[in-house]
Amino acid sequence: MRISYAWLRDYLKLDLPADELAEKIERTAVEVDGVIRPSEGLKKVVVGHVLECVPHPNSDHLHICQVDVGEADPIQIVCGAPNVAAGQMVIVALPNSWIGGHTKIKRSKMRGEVSNGMLCALDELGFDEKLVPKEVADGIFILPADATPGEPVFSYLGMDDEIIDMSVTPNRGDMLSMNGTAHELAAIYDQTPTMPKVDLTEDVADLADDDLNITVQADEQAVPQYKMRLIKHVTIKPSPLWLQIRIWNAGMRPINNVVDATNYILMQYGQPLHAFDFDQLDAGQVNVRFAKAGEQLTTLDGEERDLLATDLVICSNDKPICLAGTMGGLATEVTDQTTSIALESAIFDAVKIRKTAHNHNLHSEASMRYERGIDHGATEKALDAAAAMIAKLGNGTVTSGVVVGRDEDVQPVEVAITLTRINHVLGTDLSLATVSDLFKRLDFPTTVTDDTFNVTVPSRRWDIHIPADLIEEVARLYGYDNLPSTLPTGQPTIGKLNETQQAIRDARKLMESAGLTQAISYSLTTDSKARAFALHASDVTTLDFPMSSERTTLRLSLIAGLLDDLAYNNARKEQDVALYEQGRVFFSQPEQVRPKEVEHLAGAITGSMVKTAWDTEATPVDFYQIKGIVAGYLKSLALVDPISYVATTAHAEMHPGRTADIYVGDQLVGFVGQIHPTTAKAYKIRETYAFELDLAALIALPKARQQYQPISKFPSITRDVAMLIDDTVTNADIVALIHDKGGAHLQDVHLFDLYNGKHVPEGKKSLAYTLTYQDQAATLVDEDVTKAFDKVLSALTEDLGAEIR
Repeated sequence: MRISYAWLRDYLKLDLPADELAEKIERTAVEVDGVIRPSEGLKKVVVGHVLECVPHPNSDHLHICQVDVGEADPIQIVCGAPNVAAGQMVIVALPNSWIGGHTKIKRSKMRGEVSNGMLCALDELGFDEKLVPKEVADGIFILPADATPGEPVFSYLGMDDEIIDMSVTPNRGDMLSMNGTAHELAAIYDQTPTMPKVDLTEDVADLADDDLNITVQADEQAVPQYKMRLIKHVTIKPSPLWLQIRIWNAGMRPINNVVDATNYILMQYGQPLHAFDFDQLDAGQVNVRFAKAGEQLTTLDGEERDLLATDLVICSNDKPICLAGTMGGLATEVTDQTTSIALESAIFDAVKIRKTAHNHNLHSEASMRYERGIDHGATEKALDAAAAMIAKLGNGTVTSGVVVGRDEDVQPVEVAITLTRINHVLGTDLSLATVSDLFKRLDFPTTVTDDTFNVTVPSRRWDIHIPADLIEEVARLYGYDNLPSTLPTGQPTIGKLNETQQAIRDARKLMESAGLTQAISYSLTTDSKARAFALHASDVTTLDFPMSSERTTLRLSLIAGLLDDLAYNNARKEQDVALYEQGRVFFSQPEQVRPKEVEHLAGAITGSMVKTAWDTEATPVDFYQIKGIVAGYLKSLALVDPISYVATTAHAEMHPGRTADIYVGDQLVGFVGQIHPTTAKAYKIRETYAFELDLAALIALPKARQQYQPISKFPSITRDVAMLIDDTVTNADIVALIHDKGGAHLQDVHLFDLYNGKHVPEGKKSLAYTLTYQDQAATLVDEDVTKAFDKVLSALTEDLGAEIR
């Protein structure tokens, strides 16, 4: 809502700077985006009188003008505007002046003729093109005939005003009007506002009911009020300049005297109005109903719209002519040929107008106010004010009476609250007199009985209906800065991360130390991508109103987002990419309204993690490299239960022969492996390896206490063993057996050779291990190591069928 400071002064006696007023509004009422000064940055722009205008001898569209700018002699200016003519009062940018867009105007020559400045259009002064009246959109702006040559032009265009741009919150829809804002500032500064008076004269011999007939078929909740007036013998013409200034300073384009009058009243009362060309109505018949399937309406913007069953429409003899509360129809538009105006003022249901505006992408000044609420008590007053203004500006006559399709009994709200309750909530010690004065400043009639205030809230403040609302009003006007502040009581604690937060940060550090770069992907994706790579079976959560077809569903996995990131990089010739993401996935809970949010950790690597150098060859990532990253991270958690990797084909998007589920004890906590080649092709990426871990489950699992172990001072002894063994026996089985039989001093088991080529029987493989023994307290003797090693050899032979070589 753009509030004109000059307009505000019609209501209140204000002499403080606009910036100070804006700050007070922000501290007390609603947010303020800033103060706009239209003339800021402009210099040496004055009124000019065109004394002579002749065609340029070397151009078919330029004119040479002699212009009086208040100096001793006229100046010559070359102008290309099609509407320039002798006798006009115009806007002149003198040499070395500054106009809109921080543009400097210099003395120049145009086609051989000297031009000492420029004749300006409104947009050249910085006006938004959408606000410039259409009749001067392609030419210069013509000032009133009584303008004085040489005077600065800003006061003639309202550019010397200051505009306070307020960001009105949904609960304060009353401040979407000059009247509502004036009441608010009157309360803040303890003034009595001068409210506008309606001076309406009716033609008692001409009854509006004789020409207009209204039927409201929609229910009372959808249309609580619907009223119309009829103004005849209207002349459509441009509005006077003062009205155009008010309109464009409010952020709207002047159209003509009728439309501008409805917009002016809209800004003044906050009540949307609509003017119909009465002669385009079918025998004066108007009905209000919901749209029917298959109906269409061409709106004022020229768009033909397919109506929905939730749309409220204004009809004439059952034919739609207007989208209620949103935009009028083209067929009943007010044009230069219009002579009679059917003027509408109504209340429509906020939810239905919101749906219509959203469904048709038609968010207007009217729909915005309907969505935030309208003063039900001012509907007819705004209608009368607009009718009087249209009649005055268009030399028309207002027929007698208001034609009512539906009316309601609007009564003020009575709210009771005690002084004790107010002081208890605010922590204050206010007196009865102080609180009574605050309600008086708000213009809320109040009676006091003992400790209780019985407050009558007028309809203009429809946001107030319970005691808590009154407490807020007292706090606002008393001043939030004046409320006592107290520190919280209780035992102070040292701020630190909790266990979960620390574990998440540690996970990020370990991933980055392993060479992966953090990525952040959208939580919303497509339905198919959301279901892919899910660690656990779950339904998906979809949005009712997604922002696009690519962001419809909450993800069940992080990997799909990482693959999108890899594809983005690959498309830009980045072939070596290693990414990780720590974030939440969303599992649907049938018994709950909201999905369960679970912390996950995932990574995806394509290409090589080591760049080629003079002493290093780049090696493509493989299963064991990404498994090593995962194993290193899991080792850092010091989990009590053993970690195991089990080959799986359960993940359709993963390679069936190069994927393993990860278990801690018997609990599935993730998986690691290669992306299925078909999936990789669909994402347009090369060979890629990925993992995903249930971080929340890992954090919750029991951990072993980690204690410092000093490095042994005593030497270690190693033994090597090579064996032939069945292909079905895994390395994990062999290592587990060696640790089980290796004795107390076995420190490490290392696989250093794998061979299954020539001289190795079919179905067999050759493995070679180094076993390291070391005692923390003494030097080991060879006999003890040999004894323990022999037990390992026997177990390998007997339990696993190994052939020691």
